[in-house]
This record gives sequence, structure tokens and C-alpha cells, in this order.
Amino acid sequence: MDISVIILNYNTCELTVQAIESVLASETDYRYEVLVVDNASTDSSPDVIRSRFPQIRFIANEHNLGFAKGNNIGIREARGRYILLLNSDTVVERNTLETMVRFMDSRPEVGAAGCKVVLPDGSLDKACRRGFPTPSASFYYAFGISRLFPANPRFNQYQLGYLNPDEDYPVDCLVGAFMMVRKEVIRQVGMLDEEFFMYGEDIDWCYRIKQAGWSIHYYPYTRITHYKGASSRRKPFKIIYEFHRAMYLFHRKHFRQKYSWLVNGLVYSGIFIKFALSVLMNRFGSVR
Repeated sequence: MDISVIILNYNTCELTVQAIESVLASETDYRYEVLVVDNASTDSSPDVIRSRFPQIRFIANEHNLGFAKGNNIGIREARGRYILLLNSDTVVERNTLETMVRFMDSRPEVGAAGCKVVLPDGSLDKACRRGFPTPSASFYYAFGISRLFPANPRFNQYQLGYLNPDEDYPVDCLVGAFMMVRKEVIRQVGMLDEEFFMYGEDIDWCYRIKQAGWSIHYYPYTRITHYKGASSRRKPFKIIYEFHRAMYLFHRKHFRQKYSWLVNGLVYSGIFIKFALSVLMNRFGSVR
């Protein structure tokens, strides 16, 4: 088996069906399997997916275990040389699997790779190729300095706006919506950190992969469409909480020992203030 495509489903029946259909329509000579891990959905998706796609492997969890733990369950069952994490709200092109595996096979030093990810309007999903959220990168991004100087590498360390999205190059991290990782790499660095519930686990994984000496590569010669936030612009409190909790966890895990107590204090304070503002904006308005 060459590729194990893991799709995590949680109450997204129509989107998940669309994602599976796009994978099964792939034109490739590589052998692949599709594993759908369901995090205790309460909609019709378990019955629909089982009946419509008897050829895939369906794993039902009794509780919503989150993104990291749910995907790890799929990874343990996967048989492919490559593990592809694929969001349920995505659609792959017919050549996506073929293009990405061919690239990975040609570049043995690359531990993980991602393709170009676009939103439904055709614009780039900027999360598909990022720098690590160091204190300086986070500061320039959070306070809008990166938007003021989009062509300046110093101020665009996080979203890499100064790089051409139609060219390939090494990056720090990819997005969990589409991430192809060598099974060999997972054996070496471990699976997703289950302390992260639904955000930040992709950045943490990429950080550990790079720390282990592997390259991470952005390869935009095929693309997927990401129906990001398609359900609602109003976010439940848990989503806002987990997003900011992930920021705290990542900094504490990887950067706390590298910076002074003052920098750490400023980072934690900034995360708390941003969290409070996000809750207020979500309560009294709409959040993008």
C-alpha cells in the first residue's frame, strides 16, 4: 500500500461524502486506501458513509476525541508508506495523490509535504505554508505589521507572504487539512500530540519533524479546495478556547525554555488578551 488517506469526520456528512468521492476519483497508479475515523457524530454521516462507500475502512469512536487523537487512531490502522491527513471539508483534484507521491518518492529527504490549498473563491489558504509562530513572528502577525509590509521577510515570518505561492520550496509547517507524511518519519518522531484537541497539532508535528532532521516542503503543482468555515461564521466558545489554548501549549512546549521570563510573560499575556477579545467579538458581532 502506497497511501493511507485519513479523513476525520464529525457531523459533516455532505462535506465528508464530497471529500471521499474526490479521493476515489483520483487518477493514479499508486495503491491507496481511505480510512474514515468518526468522532461520535450525531448526524446521519456514519450510516451514510458506511452504505455509500463499502470499500473504505470506517472506524467509529464512542466519543469526540478531537483532531489529534482521532487521526492517531487512523494512523495506527494505516498500511501505506505515506500517511495523508485530509480534512473532511476538502476536495482533492484527480492528480493530487499521483503528483504528491511522485514528488515524495523523488525527494527522500522530505519528511512531509503539502500541496497548494485554495478557498472556494480561489484565493490561497495561507495556512498551507507557514513559518513557526515564534514570538517575533506572532507579534508582527497579530498587530498587522505583516500586512503593512507584505514583501518584507522579517515582518512576514509566519504567513510567508513574500514568497510566490506558485513555486515550491521548503517551509516550516503545513496545514493539517492536507499533510502527507512518510510512515518512516512517524515511527521516528511519533504521532500527533494528543494534548492538542483541534488546533496547533499540525504545527507541533512539523516542528518535531524538522527537529529530527527532515525537510518539510510546499509543492503547489496540484491543489485542493478547502471549504474552511463553511458551516458558520459564528464560532462556539470551545473553538475559540481551543484555538488560543493551542497557542499557549505550543509556546510552552517548544519556546518557553528559549526565551526569558519577560518574553514568555508577554506571550502568555498576548494570548489571553487575544482570547478575551475574540470571545467578545464573537459574542457581539461576527468573526471571520
